[in-house]
Amino acid sequence: MTSTEPIGDLIYDVGLHQGEDTAYYLAMGYRVVGFEADALLADACRHRFDSEIADGRFTLVEGAVDMSGAATVTFFRDPKRSMWGSTNVTWVDRNLASGNHESVTVATVDFAAELRHTGVPYFMKVDIEGADRQCIESLRTGPVVPTFVSWESDKREFENVVAEFDLLESLGYDRFAVIQQAGMERREVETVRLDGRSICYRFEPHSSGGFGADVGPWLSRDQALARYRDIFRMYRLVGDESVLRRSRLGRIVRGQSARLLRKPLPGWYDTHARRSVR
Repeated sequence: MTSTEPIGDLIYDVGLHQGEDTAYYLAMGYRVVGFEADALLADACRHRFDSEIADGRFTLVEGAVDMSGAATVTFFRDPKRSMWGSTNVTWVDRNLASGNHESVTVATVDFAAELRHTGVPYFMKVDIEGADRQCIESLRTGPVVPTFVSWESDKREFENVVAEFDLLESLGYDRFAVIQQAGMERREVETVRLDGRSICYRFEPHSSGGFGADVGPWLSRDQALARYRDIFRMYRLVGDESVLRRSRLGRIVRGQSARLLRKPLPGWYDTHARRSVR
């Protein structure tokens, strides 16, 4: 399927997990194509969305997004923290201190081919633990890109965030929103469905939250990167690699400070990008 415009009623949920985001997109009236590498999670979503699969509103693509050309890849599953499954060894090593992983062989997904098959979605959410950039890179292969995209931003190096913005600017994205993800399950959004009806939706645990007109403020590249400079100062102070995070006393201080301030320290962030219509 080819088109010179994104398909207005279609969303890609790349990193389906337990279907938290897909449930929201379906409630908003969109059709969804969900991608999941973990076979256990994919099976659970087949059951959860069996009626939506039957009526064509939800399509499940099982496998790991991979641009190497290999037919299979090693996927590392965390039995206790299913959201941490990844094919990225660096990400797995980062998380080993907090959990144990088991490795399984999974089929790969040609993401660019899926885009050609289904058509480019209006919005594409990407959260696949260290392989997000491969999905964004795949957008180069087509004549059109989604109006909106989101992904989990890098937490380790500010230069990696700059590279993410470089890539998105090269694809035509020119406005950006920086969204705190910690505590998303306590948030609600009052918005409008695709058919024009109002809806109030409470996000499930592990949800990515809203998109499009329901996030903001929308910033220029320079404004968004300035925001990330402040975020990385916080990462260095109380983030994953900080002294406070490594020591028991530091973790206690960090937790008490977050409770007193009533906000996550430092949490983690998704970046949303918008391509202006000209």
